[in-house]
Amino acid sequence: MRTGTARLPLHGGRCPAWLFQKMKRLAGLIVEVVVLEFGPVEVLRRISDPYWFQALGCTLGFDWHSSGLTTTTCAALKEGINDREKELGVFIAGGKGRVSLQTPREIENIGEKFALDRHVKGLQDTSRLVAKVDNAALQDGYNLYHHCIVFTGKGEWAVVQQGMNENSRWARRYHWLGENIRDFVSDPHQAVCCDYRRDDVLNLVAGESDANRQASVTISRENPECFLKEWSKIKEQEILLDLPRHHPLPQGKRLSASLYRAFLEQPSDFQGLLTIPGVGPQTLRALSLLAELSFGAPASRKDPARYSFAHGGKDGHPYPVNRETYEQSIHVLREAVSKARIGQNDKMRALRRLGTFETL
Repeated sequence: MRTGTARLPLHGGRCPAWLFQKMKRLAGLIVEVVVLEFGPVEVLRRISDPYWFQALGCTLGFDWHSSGLTTTTCAALKEGINDREKELGVFIAGGKGRVSLQTPREIENIGEKFALDRHVKGLQDTSRLVAKVDNAALQDGYNLYHHCIVFTGKGEWAVVQQGMNENSRWARRYHWLGENIRDFVSDPHQAVCCDYRRDDVLNLVAGESDANRQASVTISRENPECFLKEWSKIKEQEILLDLPRHHPLPQGKRLSASLYRAFLEQPSDFQGLLTIPGVGPQTLRALSLLAELSFGAPASRKDPARYSFAHGGKDGHPYPVNRETYEQSIHVLREAVSKARIGQNDKMRALRRLGTFETL
């Protein structure tokens, strides 16, 4: 099981309407095949695997290194199972830009529509916390602009979200799988899949940052006046530490306000500190720095980041999407699924045997 992050360059262009219509149909059928063969939870496991997710995007018609793969593949999955969520036992909320901000409300609507009320609060909290971790506790220079949560009727979940580095114009994708997370703020990603790492990140969710996290929580519970006094000394003496170059030392009223809020909340642990409204990258960066100076507990600087074609690529690379082949793939899957529903599994078994072949 490989879950983690993938780093992708940003490409221009849009997905043609005719291609997206095919993507929706094929994506929906692929989800249905996985559910029929292995059950709804397997859909989450596969989506949380960046290799499988990338292969799915390529199958739908994307270049392997096109960042548009993430947002459009999630949209195709979401629309591909539309009106069949209850039948499949798989639900999807969220998306790109403003849509991602409406994820908690969308989860609530799904809960009301399909009587999943007892899981709504937990899924909403998970959605917010996962986004907060990758946008604030893991400061790698990528700002989230896409968030998608996939969940079952029993409350199991997986998350795919993506951030963009505005300077480099590269994107990074984050995968989460709920069933294997023991601690949201200590190595929450099971594995990392990426061919590029940075050496200037502030990784407060690394296992080795545990002492720094605890010290940060301790400092946050103290009167902010003490913190701000020490902080002013740091700035006056112009102490330079090995902080990420793209994250300057925080300052100003915003920092003071978030510290006072943390003091009033008195968080018991780092996850509690992270979920306090207003506590974002600047506050965590300041607390981490003072924790290192006062307690000798440095934070991790390790970056957590560590194909093939079926139908062609939307940008015409390595060749244009072959419409006839795409339609044939949809037809074969639809026919196999239809027959499997009535107990005729010959075609499904044939597809399963294809998966055992190895190409030389």
